[in-house]
Amino acid sequence: MRILLVEDDAALAQAVLGYLHSKQFKVDLAPDLTTARALVAVTHYATILLDLNLPDGDGLELLQHLPRRDDAPTVVVVTARDQVSDRIRGLDTGADDYLVKPYDPEELLARLRAIERRRSAQASPVLQRGPVSIDLAREVVKVDSLPVVLTPKEWALLRVLASRPEQTFTRERLLEALYQWDSTSDSNTLEVFISRLRRKLGSPLIQTVRGTGYRLAVA
Repeated sequence: MRILLVEDDAALAQAVLGYLHSKQFKVDLAPDLTTARALVAVTHYATILLDLNLPDGDGLELLQHLPRRDDAPTVVVVTARDQVSDRIRGLDTGADDYLVKPYDPEELLARLRAIERRRSAQASPVLQRGPVSIDLAREVVKVDSLPVVLTPKEWALLRVLASRPEQTFTRERLLEALYQWDSTSDSNTLEVFISRLRRKLGSPLIQTVRGTGYRLAVA
């Protein structure tokens, strides 16, 4: 699960980054709203940990810049503001959860794992397309019941395509998935990894939708 940490306190940010990295989460840091807006425009995050008191504005302003789609990030406000009115405002503005500083790192971890479970449950546990089975929760893919090894970038693409198997994804959306691994990813890079997935999983699995992007083959 990829996380965006929006936090301007450098010492706290480094402590949280170190802790979450030790728990195998991928985390990017934005010290202000400007950086956060730039990151959410090009990267697909599962969760945003959002401070409110930022040097260039109120953290809740970021909610206006989040994508309007089913797999939009889960937003957890993490702030020292502990008034009930602040919590109500945050949740009414569009945040999903609220965590008051100072907090126990184990509580943050528990909330992130709960988010992970909920997001995994939204997708079909095992998706079957002809001889190919895709288990997103366990990150296992098989062809004719034999496991296939995918690289992290290949998984990043397949995870997006399999998350909404009936949907056509634009090239831009798929490039977002690659961007977390390589900020220089472009259309040629996308074609390379689509080609690799087709070679490993069978060419009929991923269909090209001319002028739009790609989708998984209809079951």
